[in-house]
Amino acid sequence: MLENVIRQKISDAIKRGKVDCTLRFDPDQGDTGEIRVNRERAVRVIDAARALATAEDAFSAINPLEIMRWPGVIERETIDLDVVGTALLALLDRALAMVVDSRRVEGEKIAEMIRTRSDEVSAIANRLQAEMPAIVEAVRDKLKTRVAELTSELDPDRLEQEIVLLAQKMDVAEELDRLNAHVSEVRRALDSSKPIGRRLDFLMQELNREANTLGSKSADLSMTGASVNLKVLIEQMREQIQNIE
Repeated sequence: MLENVIRQKISDAIKRGKVDCTLRFDPDQGDTGEIRVNRERAVRVIDAARALATAEDAFSAINPLEIMRWPGVIERETIDLDVVGTALLALLDRALAMVVDSRRVEGEKIAEMIRTRSDEVSAIANRLQAEMPAIVEAVRDKLKTRVAELTSELDPDRLEQEIVLLAQKMDVAEELDRLNAHVSEVRRALDSSKPIGRRLDFLMQELNREANTLGSKSADLSMTGASVNLKVLIEQMREQIQNIE
């Protein structure tokens, strides 16, 4: 009778995840020690047992305890479901408060971890951004040396065109800007009082997309290493975000 109310209370308290709620009611039989027996029903059960024993030529003694176990032989007090429901919902509220408090403490630890990993992501992006001119120059020198080894006839203009095209393919300025923008959104979400789990899930997907693009544009070991390190940090955050509401 309280299932809908209970479902609503749980969904109000916990916005994300699967919840198993078990409620058990053990009626108090009272401390008077009095056992009330419905003698009329007990007699009918005994008579039926004797009739069956006679019909089957079985004359084993009737066990009184077995008779008492028969439904309706022991009379129980009528339970006031309204009183039980009030107590049950009060208990549920206390249990939910304990769950929410536990999740809050765990959430604070997870949020701190995500902030730390976000700072590391920003540090990698900023470091790579500062290193990009040197990386492009190193690739330029390597390409010139390689071309010189392969042919003695070097067309400077054609080589410069190829270098410009390569530099354009290596340009990751937009990816790095988006990485930092997504990290800012992660920090902003962590400061929100609303449920943020699904939003953080989406942001991790976007961060991972940019990290993959960095890897695909890599023409240098430092860029490859940065992409790998970014993906490790993002995966660490993504795993913990599954526990965030």
